[in-house]
Amino acid sequence: MEIAPELLDRIVAHARRDFPNECCGMIAVREGRAVSVHEAENLAASPLRFEVDGLEVHQTIEAIEDAGGELGAIYHSHTRSEPYPSQTDINFAAGWPGVEWIIVGLRRDGEPRVRSYRIEDGRVAEVELNGHG
Repeated sequence: MEIAPELLDRIVAHARRDFPNECCGMIAVREGRAVSVHEAENLAASPLRFEVDGLEVHQTIEAIEDAGGELGAIYHSHTRSEPYPSQTDINFAAGWPGVEWIIVGLRRDGEPRVRSYRIEDGRVAEVELNGHG
């Protein structure tokens, strides 16, 4: 997936705003290129996990599709660990085949780190975040 730097900046800003809790949201794509970021509310309000309202997710995906796109990625932040999928993330990903998982690592000791993964059948593979702006 190609994602413009300004869209990545929006995701990082969301992660910083929700810190110390995890943030979460969705990214719409068209022809392999990210076109919009859709913030979601973390109902868990937790630094250790995120939870989203199923109706909100459904409405967001519907809006993305109505605009001619598709769900390309789900993003969230890790506030206490590296930006690598946890077992919880891997389990959750089973219900979302074909999407990328973007994780923002927010550690107090430096700049946010953003990484992206494909998670298929419990296997994690890092994929390059291609930025075009």
